[in-house]
Amino acid sequence: MSRISRRSFVCTAIALFCAGLGAGAQAAEPIKIGLITALSGQSALAGEAITRGLTVAIDEINAAGGLLDGRKLELVRRDDEANPAKGVVAARELIYKEKVAAIFGGLDTPVSMAIVPLVNQAKVPYIGPWAAGTGITKNGANPNYVFRVSAVDEIVDAGMVDYAQKTFGTSKFGLIMVNNPWGESNEKGVVAALAAKGMKPVGSEKFEGNDVDVVPQLTRLKAAGADTLFLVGNVGPSAQVVKSLDRMGWKVPVVSHWGPAGGRFTELAGPNAKNVHFVQTYSFFGPQSPVGEKVVAALKAKYSNIKGPEDITPAVGVANAYDAMMLTALAIQNAGSTKGEAIREGFYKIANYDGLIKQYKQPFTPEQHDALTSDDYVWAQFIDNRILPVGLSQ
Repeated sequence: MSRISRRSFVCTAIALFCAGLGAGAQAAEPIKIGLITALSGQSALAGEAITRGLTVAIDEINAAGGLLDGRKLELVRRDDEANPAKGVVAARELIYKEKVAAIFGGLDTPVSMAIVPLVNQAKVPYIGPWAAGTGITKNGANPNYVFRVSAVDEIVDAGMVDYAQKTFGTSKFGLIMVNNPWGESNEKGVVAALAAKGMKPVGSEKFEGNDVDVVPQLTRLKAAGADTLFLVGNVGPSAQVVKSLDRMGWKVPVVSHWGPAGGRFTELAGPNAKNVHFVQTYSFFGPQSPVGEKVVAALKAKYSNIKGPEDITPAVGVANAYDAMMLTALAIQNAGSTKGEAIREGFYKIANYDGLIKQYKQPFTPEQHDALTSDDYVWAQFIDNRILPVGLSQ
């Protein structure tokens, strides 16, 4: 090789190397967002709804240029199979291997409660778009890295009491709740809500998540004179309560937390699934705000099986996750970095956000990590396998 050609080769190599450095600098590293939720089993539909809400929000943020000078968001999912131990393993992987900036928790309060100490220790923000256990956000940690855009048990419980009295004239409350931390959280909340009215339940019964017959527990509540049942359980167990009522021939109003909305409740519970009234934070039926119209259009464009509001189910999974992702993006932007401590402070700096569920005004403070209040709840039931606000038949 001649001296000139060798010099040309070296110069060309250096130029290509420098060009490669420039391209690498321009291709900013994505900001990873973790999701731990049930992606299989009876609640998989709800896990998919959370995924879709996050994905639509992330697509919108990325299309607008991303965050922190052009960094795109990237969703990294893990299936916890509704198992607390698997949820903790997933959280460790997302924190220490994937280096996520924030983690979105999923459906089950026991899973979230198992993850909370880990994220607080690791100083990684954890945002709940579904699980409603009061202790998830009110966990005693200082500083606390757990935030939520979802229902909160102690608020839902007071709402359940008010709704039952207003709708069914209830005076004798019977509690039938799953035997886990979520059930315990709601039993405590309902008892407190009743005590505030000078009342107490006529009976309180528990069932296991894999029970297929709860007739004995329901028989005791019937004998105690219960005129309304307060139900707390996810899809499968809640369906077994309805089927057990059918076997007994006991027609009694059922006011429920939102567990039945998480999956194939109508299919599992049968025709009397429609008799269960449950809480929701959003419905895509009826007139929508401009944000609602935008989200529906995005869902239809991205997912071929969505033709209308009846296909956006469970609606709360989509709506809560969408708003939670948008608020988290604002927190990251406020932080100016992806460091957990800065993002945590970034949540407190959010002044206003015109969201899907509502217009948020300072949704988070050091004392308040729950963005939704009792004013943001609606009551719904299954009509022809569709989740509709109570009183809306079409």
